[in-house]
Amino acid sequence: MNKSSSAEIPFSVEFNSDMSPQPESDSGAEQKQRQLQYCANCNSTYFQQAGREHCPVCGAHVDDVSIADLQETIVIQEVEQPGVSTASPATAEDDPIAGTDLHVYRCQSLLGRGGMGMVYLATHRDLGRQCALKILLPHLSDRDPEYVERFIHEGRAVATLNHPNIVTAHAIGEERGYRFLEMELITGRALSHVIRDDGPLTPLHATSLIAQIASGLGTAHAKGIIHQDLKLENILLSGAGVPKIADFGLAKRISAEEGGTHQHNLAGTPNYMAPELFQGGLATATSDVYSLGVCFFVLLTGQLPHRAENFNALIQEVVSKPAPSVRDLRPDIPLEISECVSLMLDKSPANRFQNGYMASLFLNAILGQVQNIEAMLHEAFGNNRKVSWKRNGHQYILEVKQSERRKQTVIIEPSEHQLHERLLLIYSTCCDAQPEYYEEALRLNAELSHGGISIREVNGESKFVMVDTFPRSSVDAEDIRKSVMAVAHHADEIEEKLTGRDLH
Repeated sequence: MNKSSSAEIPFSVEFNSDMSPQPESDSGAEQKQRQLQYCANCNSTYFQQAGREHCPVCGAHVDDVSIADLQETIVIQEVEQPGVSTASPATAEDDPIAGTDLHVYRCQSLLGRGGMGMVYLATHRDLGRQCALKILLPHLSDRDPEYVERFIHEGRAVATLNHPNIVTAHAIGEERGYRFLEMELITGRALSHVIRDDGPLTPLHATSLIAQIASGLGTAHAKGIIHQDLKLENILLSGAGVPKIADFGLAKRISAEEGGTHQHNLAGTPNYMAPELFQGGLATATSDVYSLGVCFFVLLTGQLPHRAENFNALIQEVVSKPAPSVRDLRPDIPLEISECVSLMLDKSPANRFQNGYMASLFLNAILGQVQNIEAMLHEAFGNNRKVSWKRNGHQYILEVKQSERRKQTVIIEPSEHQLHERLLLIYSTCCDAQPEYYEEALRLNAELSHGGISIREVNGESKFVMVDTFPRSSVDAEDIRKSVMAVAHHADEIEEKLTGRDLH
């Protein structure tokens, strides 16, 4: 990307610099091999591999841009002289804050850094409460007073919002030249890391998360606050699986005086920005809904709806070409969910949900009474050390510890029926369905009070399988807990009686 001509209008670029350049001790060859690259197309950073010319996130062609000149979120401004405004990242000097006291906080360690400063793990000494303390470093405010204004604005914006799906702000203040914002500490991962590490989510899990995020976004919109930079990096997943919207640093309030004719600043992350923003339109609740739709698309497919070779090509894609259907990429996604994503990503703001609240109503109508399996597993087994689980596509694979060091694998998955007719299948393989086991298996089956034994093809082989089913629309966490424990116990018992071994 040529710094002076990467966009048709002047812009400055900032990126979330949680990765820092390699140490100076690296050799020249190693430095080139491991060079940290920035993609202005999707606002991503990654370590460049030899011979790679395209961003691994969005597929855009990335020229040799120095990471030292860039910081967080793209900010496009109308200025008189074309050019690029750059900012230097934090230096590698000893951290003057970690291990020290600031106001009533004991700053323990650095959690991350970004264009607006540093975030520390801290403890409120008076309350004994751990928190995330965002600190605006003095040299940032000296260099650009707008940083201070944005920082204070973020604190005030979040302080007005009280919602379980928004990261809570507890306090804002200043001491020794450091402006700080005390935030709720979220110990989980950003949704971008979930997708990067685990791949696309199941349709119902993704829909459940987006419905919760839409609800939080709706609360902000009801107070006239537009996020402007909603993306998966800014949505944190708590340890209990609850999504929370973070980073209102670019948030703006809608005022009655705002019109569509005057010049204005444009901020956001390109791949998440609505087409009208590239055409001079103002950020609105519907442009936030578009960003929510991009988040939904990525959760379902693992990729962005628009990919392009460069920044200008991306703008043309977003403005002129419809987003692909998620069903083209994942045919298993129910039609209702696919249509909802398409509505959010519509080119015309008038055709989208007009705010987060309307989006949440529609999403919850899709879900109906269907609860999210992941959330129910957390509720059913969150504190049970005998049960662990992982996701594999649309399946959840649970390992249930039995007595005498035995264990049993239980599978939970939805049936292939229409959404409103779908069943939740809970099953576990007992052993090979050999003819000499039939009589004993029938006798054991008659004694069961929960589920039943059936013969199924598993990887091309006939197996005795312990099965239990529930209507997907009415199953709850307690149903799952009882069924999983019963299915695991009976399957293991049958396996031991018939084979004397512990195979599954």
